[in-house]
Amino acid sequence: MKQVLMYMGDYCSHCKSAKSLLESKNVEIKEIDVSKNPNKRDEMQERTGGAKTIPQIFIGDHYIGGNAELQAANRSGELDKLLT
Repeated sequence: MKQVLMYMGDYCSHCKSAKSLLESKNVEIKEIDVSKNPNKRDEMQERTGGAKTIPQIFIGDHYIGGNAELQAANRSGELDKLLT
């Protein structure tokens, strides 16, 4: 499986939902908590073209977006394709 990177923060319900979905697929997630590291928030915004909300998710080099986009990719079957 490809590496999953998720920029996230404490007390974020969307982050928890995204993490739960990915864990249900037995995916190992590298989490970067932007609430504790402002430099990583800057990195996230640079990599995403300016996104300020969390989570922001990457599968390999592919930028997914946030939780809504992750859930949509799962419903369409695209998520499983991206993970393999």
